[in-house]
Formats: sequence, C-alpha cells, structure tokens
Amino acid sequence: MKRWVTFAVGVVLLLVGAVWVLQGLGVITGSFMTGQKLWFLIGLVAFLAGIVLVAANVTRRRKPTS
Repeated sequence: MKRWVTFAVGVVLLLVGAVWVLQGLGVITGSFMTGQKLWFLIGLVAFLAGIVLVAANVTRRRKPTS
C-alpha cells in the first residue's frame, strides 16, 4: 500500500478514535454513544491502531530507487 494511504488511514483512525473515546467518557454529549463504555473501548482500539499506522509510516524507510 502506498505510504500516503497508510498515513491517511492512520490519521483518520486517530481522529475518529479520539472522538469515540471522548463520547464514551461523556465529554462530548448529544449522541447515543455518550457515556457508553463500549464506545470508549472501540474508540481506544481505533485510536491505538491509528497510532501504530502513523508511527509505522513515519519510521519506515523508503526503498532505494535503482
């Protein structure tokens, strides 16, 4: 997969995961997800997956072109 696609997916997972965590904790209100432990856990998994993708993309070395 191209580097920018992996990076973009990682950033989206970071942002969506952060919103879901905050909704699960009840910080962001006005949704059926507010105060639900399930959405906190789903958001945490998404957030951590985003961190892994972004970190892997940033630390990955480019292939030398011949």
